[in-house]
Amino acid sequence: MASSAAAPRARLSPPAPAVRPPRKRGRSPPASRSTSSWRASTENAPPREHLSRWQAPERAPGRVWRQFHPPQPALPSSRRWVSSEDASTSSSGDACTIMSYNILADYNARNHPDLYRGVPWDAMRWDSRMRLIIREISHWDPDLVCLQEVDRFQDIAAGMKSRGYEGIYQRRTGDTRDGCAMFWKSKRLRLLEEDSIDFSEFNLRNNVAQICVFELNGTQKLVLGNIHVLFNPKRGDVKLGQIRLLLEKANALSEKWDEIPIVLAGDFNSTPDSAIYKFLSTMKLNISLHDRRQLSGFDSSEFDLYELCSSLKYRWSDEEVRNATGYSNVMVAEHPLKLSSSYANLKGNSNNRGLHGEPLATSFHKKFLGTVDYLWYTHGLECSRVLDTFPIGVLRRTRCLPTRENGSDHLPIVAEFAFTQSVEDDSEEVDESEQDDESEQELGTTQHVYISSDAESH
Repeated sequence: MASSAAAPRARLSPPAPAVRPPRKRGRSPPASRSTSSWRASTENAPPREHLSRWQAPERAPGRVWRQFHPPQPALPSSRRWVSSEDASTSSSGDACTIMSYNILADYNARNHPDLYRGVPWDAMRWDSRMRLIIREISHWDPDLVCLQEVDRFQDIAAGMKSRGYEGIYQRRTGDTRDGCAMFWKSKRLRLLEEDSIDFSEFNLRNNVAQICVFELNGTQKLVLGNIHVLFNPKRGDVKLGQIRLLLEKANALSEKWDEIPIVLAGDFNSTPDSAIYKFLSTMKLNISLHDRRQLSGFDSSEFDLYELCSSLKYRWSDEEVRNATGYSNVMVAEHPLKLSSSYANLKGNSNNRGLHGEPLATSFHKKFLGTVDYLWYTHGLECSRVLDTFPIGVLRRTRCLPTRENGSDHLPIVAEFAFTQSVEDDSEEVDESEQDDESEQELGTTQHVYISSDAESH
């Protein structure tokens, strides 16, 4: 028994190692292979024509699938100047160029991705956009620069300093991160007085404005205002109140310095066919004739957002009236400045100008295509030329801004102002009658496209 027990039995012997069948895709690698060798290789890589559909933004967890979009068309590389035919410039040394530019805060760009669908991710990176913004400013070489939506002031200031500019910054209050900034060429201009407005002190949200007095070439002086008005279309009372305060304070500063001329720059978040534009250009507005939610021209009634009973349509609370006019029992908002719009005063091409003479568009993203940026000025100055914008069709082909060649969702606007030899006595009377011509409110409705949003900070 012992010998037979010791005899090997083939049927109980361990089978010879079998060749393992190839594992199905997605299972763990065989134990005999090292983990480091289990990686994607070039032989398993997807075809190159598909690689452009995969994008890996910085710090994104893994790969991100983006819907394929054709390449974003670029805007033309240059814009043309439109000059006045009858500007009586006193001398070339008494003229200065002023730029207004909403540069799209990095914080807002990252937190409102729905506005920039279709823009390549690298075109939205701050380092890329910053270089384009500085290059744009440097190319047009303005004497004074008013920027809005600035949340990385030190980055911009460093680039501007190397180009001979000095600057100041006013950040918004509250939880917001951006603000307004002014820069000026230190060799030509000297800052004489600096002031600002924190609108939260007047219960008008947390926007800010800057108001400064500059001296040009040691002789001429002017007041320069820079503002970024509240976006929220429903709060026309707040928008109007912010603008009214800016005009009042700019006028006071002008009178303090012997009635020197004024230039007001900024993103007014109001379209040329709006009641707020009418207020700026005519010095007064009867708010009882208007719905506060449509004062800025962002009329979304076509989306059935404002279908209200007619008896409620123009109802204003005491607080809203006080925001708009400064007094709870006064329904007419007024300001002391006779303002002219630099672009509206110089005739442009019908392809890029609207019925009011303003550009058809200074801003373009997925929910808005239209004009909200302006350069207003008073007597004592003449606008000798403006940098025209792009035709509306050219802008539409980009699908939205920014692009790889344009660093913001706004276009910079630039105007050259000449100091007049003498300030003529303004004898024209402002029409005191307030008429709400419905046909006038309908003018330029094709000038902008707006899709409502409840966002208030952008």
